Amino acid sequence: MLAEVETNLPNIQLYFLPPYSPDSNLIKLVWHSAKEYIAHRLFQSVEQLKNLLDRLLNQGQLIIKWYRKLKNKGNAIIAS
Repeated sequence: MLAEVETNLPNIQLYFLPPYSPDSNLIKLVWHSAKEYIAHRLFQSVEQLKNLLDRLLNQGQLIIKWYRKLKNKGNAIIAS
């Protein structure tokens, strides 16, 4: 597979992560940022929560704090 990518898609670079690398998984930062909008709010219905998540995740209203440090089991990285 790697040889096929190098041959057919020379502008694509593959970076392989360790089998377990939660600190390199930036979706954790996205979900953390989304949870900040949701935490400590009382929703009148599940539909109201779904609408907020749709606005945040699908309509681009989520502000992600990329400079924030992600922490996992004592490890920390700066998301950049």
